Amino acid sequence: MSIGSRRESRERALSLLYEAEAKDVTPAEVLAQLPVAPEAFAAALVTGVGGEQARIDALIQRFAVDWSIERMPVVDRTLLRIAVWELLEQPRTPTGAVISEAVELANTYSTEESGRFVNGVLGAIATEVRGPNLS
Repeated sequence: MSIGSRRESRERALSLLYEAEAKDVTPAEVLAQLPVAPEAFAAALVTGVGGEQARIDALIQRFAVDWSIERMPVVDRTLLRIAVWELLEQPRTPTGAVISEAVELANTYSTEESGRFVNGVLGAIATEVRGPNLS
């Protein structure tokens, strides 16, 4: 899979998870309602985040100083969930790539401050789950 298609998969996962939250349904329900299944990596991201959301949110909450999950912009919280799932469950994906992609998507789709916020939270989480060597 090329780098561009992984970015597209992350972007697609963002839109599907956003849709699930907006409709107040599970990510699995959103996937099941699609007429055409998304690319495999996008589906894995959506399914993974849906299956591990409580664990992921607990980790985000630990490192998002002075921010509750509920207060975060929806796009920020969704991007954090995707990236944290990748950090936890995709050890072959370089840490820098996970964080960089999340920051770029935050800069594109969220608030002016979102890129810095996402970067800071993910940097701390990455150190916790992958160690200080952020390869």
